[in-house]
Amino acid sequence: MGVDWSHIPETSINYHQAGPNMEPTRKEKKRTPKKYVEKGSPDRYRGQTDSIIDLSAPGRHFPSPAQAEKSSLRNRIFAGQRCQYTDKIGAVSRQRSQFTCQVLNILTTLNTMGSVNYWIVILLVLAKMECLAAERKNVLFLVSDDMRPEINVYLNTHVPGYVHPKMHTPNLDKLASRSLLLKKAYVQMAVCSPSRTSLLTGRRPDTTKVHDLTHYWRNVAGNFTTIPQYFKNHGYASIGMGKIFHPNRPSGYDDPISWTAKYFRPNGSYWQSRVHGTWLAADDEEEQRHPLMDTQTAQQAIKTLHRLAPKVLRGEHNFFLAVGFHKPHLPFVFPARFLKYYPIDAVRLPANSYAPVGMPEVAWSNFDELRNYPDISTKYGYGAINTTLPDAKVKELRRAYYAALSYVDYLIGLILVELETLGLDKSTVVSFWGDHGWQLGEHGEWCKHTNFELSTHAPMMVRIPGLTDAGLVTEQLTEFVDLFPSLAEAAGLPPVPLCPEQSGNVTTCTEGVSFLPLIKDPGRTWKSGAFSQYPRMFVDGDIAMGYRLRTTRYSYTEWRYYDDLRFTPFWNRHPHAIELYDHAIDPEENVNKATDKYYAVVIKQLAKSLKRGWRNALPPHLI
Repeated sequence: MGVDWSHIPETSINYHQAGPNMEPTRKEKKRTPKKYVEKGSPDRYRGQTDSIIDLSAPGRHFPSPAQAEKSSLRNRIFAGQRCQYTDKIGAVSRQRSQFTCQVLNILTTLNTMGSVNYWIVILLVLAKMECLAAERKNVLFLVSDDMRPEINVYLNTHVPGYVHPKMHTPNLDKLASRSLLLKKAYVQMAVCSPSRTSLLTGRRPDTTKVHDLTHYWRNVAGNFTTIPQYFKNHGYASIGMGKIFHPNRPSGYDDPISWTAKYFRPNGSYWQSRVHGTWLAADDEEEQRHPLMDTQTAQQAIKTLHRLAPKVLRGEHNFFLAVGFHKPHLPFVFPARFLKYYPIDAVRLPANSYAPVGMPEVAWSNFDELRNYPDISTKYGYGAINTTLPDAKVKELRRAYYAALSYVDYLIGLILVELETLGLDKSTVVSFWGDHGWQLGEHGEWCKHTNFELSTHAPMMVRIPGLTDAGLVTEQLTEFVDLFPSLAEAAGLPPVPLCPEQSGNVTTCTEGVSFLPLIKDPGRTWKSGAFSQYPRMFVDGDIAMGYRLRTTRYSYTEWRYYDDLRFTPFWNRHPHAIELYDHAIDPEENVNKATDKYYAVVIKQLAKSLKRGWRNALPPHLI
């Protein structure tokens, strides 16, 4: 779209008179040119250029030829304000709180060129040029806890280990139909706090030094910028609710540095006193009187959108709204009406209720998270290998998980409908992700806490208005650390730089890459591997870290002795154990091929790739 000169305002905001921490002063009708001396401009132009910018509505500044001569430089200082060049003739995107980029009016006076012809040329050029810097977009950041990709858009192709009734996920299916759907997205550690910390900082667990549910990355690793903080730092209203960071101590108590408003935490006391086991179907009428925690979060999200909409629609500011749902995390609590979608006779048992043949013991999780609930701990075993729950209990839990998942889908639908009703959908990027996968009795396992495909594979999709409207699907390998740079690019913010080898003192960088190039070509050559890890402790106190490399065909894991002081494996020692699963013939990971001589060459190659790490698996143009 070309520059629209038909709505020049009668008032102007003069940035020369406003300090960097002050609101601009407003002048009515009178336009008095103020001098903007470019830092480092050639002497022959110094003092020759005066400008005034009409910014009573959001505006883009087109500087004079004196400023444009050095347009190859990326950063400029004008009257105490830092600007960034966005095109070759010197268009400046002013990164200032509460303002987006839209050309309104520039009056430029050259002391050495008073010619009318000059003005005719300039006006013609500006009137015809395209706006190269797109308006910044809002972000709706949706999160679900413990949700494996068991929604219809994933299940129309074979997903390992899943046998299921027809899933009732109409809202996520609809969102996916307008999004870039990342079918092969992998988490960096399959447990809540480490996974969320990794995604929200864009860095891997050995960098964040968060491997458990107790440590806060700013205390143990570095003052790393988070996704909501990055948007906050670029002038967005950054608002969070529900479960985004893992709550309490591991998040620095929901990391107030990341938000511009008080964080919303739903009240769960009413229903907590009524849950006495692994699941509860809440009476629908009672739930209306006493909303469940996730219902409260959805209601708060809708209220927040209503509050934000007027200013956003007037172009006064952008928002980053993070909405985190607790379900389908244990205990599975949901309104009873969602059980109707999953008759018990339609719920099937997993096809592989036994541990993989040749699986090392260190790879096993005894699912103590599930066994902490009284309906499990008082009746069943201790989570030993190849022991699982009775068939009736397995089906009961699977049904409850499906119902909780559909409940979250319903709440997401309410928010997305409101976004559209308010007219915000065309200017809002919508992302959805689950913090890791989940096991529902496959391999006899439950919960997460493993490196198996079912734990490390999780849903992720991003809808970008104007780019993904027709729906795109990619099966290229992506990782959760990729979301940070991808959202920044999708919203129109400056790119997040790739982290250096040692990044503990670097506040803002990422160990992922933007996956937006996959929108143009979903099948293009991309990452050669995705990396996950999970820790185990031996009886003698030694720690093993299971490092997993997922390629398009193989899942390869080395259980390495680990230096927990330096947060690095002992590469000079033989691994404690190795796992290799060939997804071409064994997509459910039922047989460990690590000792099969047929795979000796493959194992050697994968071991080398694992040790080289994620940098050597980046898309070819980035290596």
